[in-house]
Amino acid sequence: MQWIRDHQPDPERDQVYKKALIITLAGNILLAVGKGLVSYLTGSAALYADTANSVSDVIYSLAMVFGIWYAIQPPDLSHPQGHSRFEPLVGLVVSIMMAIAGYEAIRTSIARFISGAEAIQINLPTIILLISAAIKTGMFIIIRKMAVVTDSPSLRVTAKDNLSDVLTSLAAFFGILGSSFIHPLLDPAAGVLVSLWIFRAVYGAVKENLKYLTGAGADEELRQKIIKTANGVEGVRNVHHMMSDYVGPKLIVDMHINLPGHASLDEVHEISDRVIDALQAMPEVDRAYVHVEPFEE
Repeated sequence: MQWIRDHQPDPERDQVYKKALIITLAGNILLAVGKGLVSYLTGSAALYADTANSVSDVIYSLAMVFGIWYAIQPPDLSHPQGHSRFEPLVGLVVSIMMAIAGYEAIRTSIARFISGAEAIQINLPTIILLISAAIKTGMFIIIRKMAVVTDSPSLRVTAKDNLSDVLTSLAAFFGILGSSFIHPLLDPAAGVLVSLWIFRAVYGAVKENLKYLTGAGADEELRQKIIKTANGVEGVRNVHHMMSDYVGPKLIVDMHINLPGHASLDEVHEISDRVIDALQAMPEVDRAYVHVEPFEE
């Protein structure tokens, strides 16, 4: 079957995915354990909030292993449009886990704020927050590059989550400094700040991945770019109909073009194939279906 043969897995892309999964899972496990120990030793609400976020990172990392593996499978009879919608589904799972972490973080911080807070002593375990920020910075840079290579929504969400973790770890660290040198309530205040960063990341992730899951179409700028690409193929007289929808992170394009009515079947077939090739060469397009109709002067 032609449509199955044309959409075999990309070995190079799959290798990038595997490296990203290993880096994400190993890094998040290391950080969750380290932050958990620091939280236990210091009793900091900000640290507890940051630990909750790291635990959710571990859980979504495990979800990514399954979801991305399934998403890169080629089309088959059960999923003729491919399995790529599983990838934004993973992104949505990541968002849910982040939201749970944000809720737990803000709940703990508010409770500590109401009951009063004690100054958190600055000691050696607290330095792990700076180490965490450094590790997450490295993870952000690496995963962001991999997201660009694969055009992966789940890896983009993961990169954004890593950047958010850098900022929240620094917020937790400065909250501890503030509780010691300025006022104890700055620690739970930093915990609230951590929560707000988490919820901000959740909003962006949900917005992007729901677009892919619900079959949203290309925006007007991209629509015009697709039409211009098709019109630029020699022999095409006009594009009079174009629909697009996301099946996962890329578009499926359904297009009607006008060709000269006197053209032979071989010529029509050759031109339509060139239009398909031009559209599928666009990084935003996964596949294209072209219907041909005669052009009337």
